Amino acid sequence: MSARPNTAADTASASAETADACCPGPLPVLGRDVTVPLVTGGEVTYAALDYAASTPALQRVWDDVAAYAPYYGSVHRGAGYLSQLSTDLFEQSRATVAAFLDCRDGDQVVFTRSTTDSLNLLARVVPADCQVFVFETEHHASLLPWRDARVTYLDAPSTPAQAVETLERALADRDPHGPALVCVTGASNVTGELWPVRELAAAAHAHGARIVLDAAQLAPHHPVSVKDLDVDWVAFSGHKLYAPFGSGVLAGRADWLQAAEPYLAGGGASRTVTRRVGGEGAGGVDVEWHTTAARHEAGSPNVIGVYSIASACKALTEAGFDTLVARERHLIDTVRAGLAEVPEVRVLSLFGDDAPRVGVISFVVEGWNSSHFAAALSAEYGIGVRDGLFCAHPLVRTLLGSGPQDPGECGAPEPAAPGELPRTSSGGAPASLRSLNAIRVSFGAGTPDEHVERFVGAVKELVRDGAQWKYRTEDGRCVPDRG
Repeated sequence: MSARPNTAADTASASAETADACCPGPLPVLGRDVTVPLVTGGEVTYAALDYAASTPALQRVWDDVAAYAPYYGSVHRGAGYLSQLSTDLFEQSRATVAAFLDCRDGDQVVFTRSTTDSLNLLARVVPADCQVFVFETEHHASLLPWRDARVTYLDAPSTPAQAVETLERALADRDPHGPALVCVTGASNVTGELWPVRELAAAAHAHGARIVLDAAQLAPHHPVSVKDLDVDWVAFSGHKLYAPFGSGVLAGRADWLQAAEPYLAGGGASRTVTRRVGGEGAGGVDVEWHTTAARHEAGSPNVIGVYSIASACKALTEAGFDTLVARERHLIDTVRAGLAEVPEVRVLSLFGDDAPRVGVISFVVEGWNSSHFAAALSAEYGIGVRDGLFCAHPLVRTLLGSGPQDPGECGAPEPAAPGELPRTSSGGAPASLRSLNAIRVSFGAGTPDEHVERFVGAVKELVRDGAQWKYRTEDGRCVPDRG
């Protein structure tokens, strides 16, 4: 198939890899020099713009893990030198995370697999008669775990002030004699907008409720202080904080954690296990569980994952969040200004253009199916974004104005003709296929300026000229037709 010159991709150059003189360059991350093939021919440096799903690991984190790897050993129960060293490293990492989050005296830091795992752990330890309040705008990790609690789902607010008012009204109507918990995000994984966490925490506490902060999208971009925000718990994932997959954190008040049965039963969670001798239940076992964070860390822990989180916490702290935030604002402004120049692009927002936000922006393009557009960005420009409903289906459907029965799969719709997506003269999908999902671009401390500039240029070219290639649906995904 013939192809015209790929202008936006061809603009990639080493000289564009540093920010303006007012801002420092990106933090070194793994994969920054990886090249990928283009369907139109040639290769280009990959522009990883899906940070909201998973950030690349910081080079500093990878180097720290590599230096530790030869000393790998099982923690807490080994008498050998490597086991003792690993135990010290594991517990020092706990202290590092507590300092990173500015935890209170007496708070516990429990290591988990992810934000989802952390919030499911908290859902397991809430008192049986607890009432949980959660906005429909939450990621599914925050929206879905509360299966054994009484849950009140709150409508999406249109302003931060309305979010606080909505919560206050709901809390005022609750039974004041039982425990209550509010679950809220710090930064939306769909719009990137910052939520009024401090004000929501004050409202929760004024009505005798507790609050847990989903900081998965906040912690990589802004400092998170448990004391300053006055939240009871905070949860986040290592793989969104420039560390490898497989580790997460739940940090906060110890009482509910200590009062509940362990999240997992097994070695490490138990202090002593004894057989019953005589009397009722003879022959069974009695267990005394730990009251420390170990109570909910049964089994051999992910020491490397925990250490990688601690390394990332140190690296971000040393880089300075003031500096990181200033540079990210520069990137946000570049993307938003570029998209604003394309009338066919609609950026999704709850709180409006002036709302403070992190580097997460979702949008739709008139005349285009979002999966088709994202596939073209990848195949023709080497740009990795995300399309779909972003594990926040109620929120995205609210923002798009689509009903709960509308198709919500991440893949492109089935083509009308064999091997090809329906197209308009602009290269997009017809109206019947539009706005069923969205496109999300996200970035952070490791993103070079060139990546966001290439993205803006690619959006403009695709809207103006259409895709260079034909695409088809394969296993629910929109892919280049190479036949």
